[in-house]
Amino acid sequence: MIVLLTDFGESEYVGMMKGMIYSICDKARVLDLTHSVSRHSIIEGAWILLKSYSYFPRHSTFVVVVDPGVGTEREAVLVKTENFDFIGPDNGILYPAVHDDGVERIFTIAVEEDDSKTFHGRDVFARMAAYLEKGVAGRRLGTYKESLGVPLRFHLDGREGQVVHIDRFGNIITNLLPTSSDIYHLVCEELDRDLEFHDTYGTGPSDDLFLVTGSAGTLEICLKDGNAAQRINLRPGDQISLLNC
Repeated sequence: MIVLLTDFGESEYVGMMKGMIYSICDKARVLDLTHSVSRHSIIEGAWILLKSYSYFPRHSTFVVVVDPGVGTEREAVLVKTENFDFIGPDNGILYPAVHDDGVERIFTIAVEEDDSKTFHGRDVFARMAAYLEKGVAGRRLGTYKESLGVPLRFHLDGREGQVVHIDRFGNIITNLLPTSSDIYHLVCEELDRDLEFHDTYGTGPSDDLFLVTGSAGTLEICLKDGNAAQRINLRPGDQISLLNC
């Protein structure tokens, strides 16, 4: 199974990546994880990949394209872990997931002269996934690497963490774990105030922000039947504190 994760949205770029894969390996199974990563948000893409990859069958190949540095000196890589293969740019986006599963081998992917300098998603990453699925990965494999070049780690220092994802409902997902508190004190650039904790979205207040523990096991700032991200100006990568009260 080939699993796609990009920031391409509802665009023709996703279709062209699939076309490239099927033109090389028409028996491939291609699944969309998401194409709704915030534009150029490496942190958000890395978080989604980290919290999603383990729900897929072993030996799945993840093609991950959030790549603001496309065409520059950043390398294209194939990372083989204990259970999966990961293909994408060496810009930090693969780092948390591949180290979580256990890195076994890292290879560069050769970029040919006639590959588009602005669309490695199609010409480099999708092509490599198709070759890997077909058993002819050696056509594009480059050199062996000891380690990834960008060691992305999510900021976490006590009760200070990061916004790591804004989902389609506008929930602001952090990397901070819940405690036993019923009330947390939120400190960020926008706000300095208390927020109630609730067990579910449905039991939260109708007109105010509140917290729940989301499916990733971390705290989310929510607005019942509304969009918390539109209420307060927080974006992936912003630092945030949620202190016990």
